[in-house]
Amino acid sequence: MADNFAKKKIEAHAAKAGAPLYKRVLLKLSGEALMGSLDYGLEAEIVDRVAGEIKAVVAMGVQVCVVIGGGNIFRGVSGAAHGMDRATADYMGMLATVINALAMQNALEKQGVNTRVQSAIPMSSISEPYIRRRALRHMEKGRVVIFAAGTGNPFFTTDSAAALRASEMQCDALLKATKVDGVYDSDPAKNPKAVRYDRLTYLDVLSQDLQVMDTSAISLARQSNIPILVFSIFKDGGFAEVMQGLGKFTIVTDNKN
Repeated sequence: MADNFAKKKIEAHAAKAGAPLYKRVLLKLSGEALMGSLDYGLEAEIVDRVAGEIKAVVAMGVQVCVVIGGGNIFRGVSGAAHGMDRATADYMGMLATVINALAMQNALEKQGVNTRVQSAIPMSSISEPYIRRRALRHMEKGRVVIFAAGTGNPFFTTDSAAALRASEMQCDALLKATKVDGVYDSDPAKNPKAVRYDRLTYLDVLSQDLQVMDTSAISLARQSNIPILVFSIFKDGGFAEVMQGLGKFTIVTDNKN
């Protein structure tokens, strides 16, 4: 019942939606965002709700691609910290992102959204290989493309993969979905006086070590001149609102004006 109510709220936001600010965007989701109240894995209601958020934006005529992390199943850095070979741990993390991508594909298609999963590590039985031109064609046809397995290389995070795919897909913006409604100067969960920023430059993020995304991702977004919008994925209709420049979010660009 609660899940249906949330979907109706998202659809209501979409119905009110004005013209979106961006034509093509990449949504970066953390694996942890899909855990919900669980300590590990995927919570079906959360996956379905996020799929509803994506559906609402697709209904606005926006071309959407997605990169999902794998931290809810396995995190390469954590495995390496426990003595595992870093490259092996990172490959395991990439496989975790494929699981999440397939779960999101299933949730989207249950809601009538045409979807394709492309993996940077070839897995022909369950996904397409990553082919840039094919991915572009899918999005031009209105399909949501979910990029799995990171960059296909160890030592690179899914943040870096998101910035790379956003650049390759010539996206107008990269949207980082988090648990909070923007970028703060400290953790708002631990510091009630934490200050939220409305706008930042790429250099602000790097110089102040604000942990928006890793430095490689920020540098690549800056080089490609792709704005990064940080918002809360847990606000019903939040994705659609941000696409119209509404609601609370932090935008990271080359200047503060």
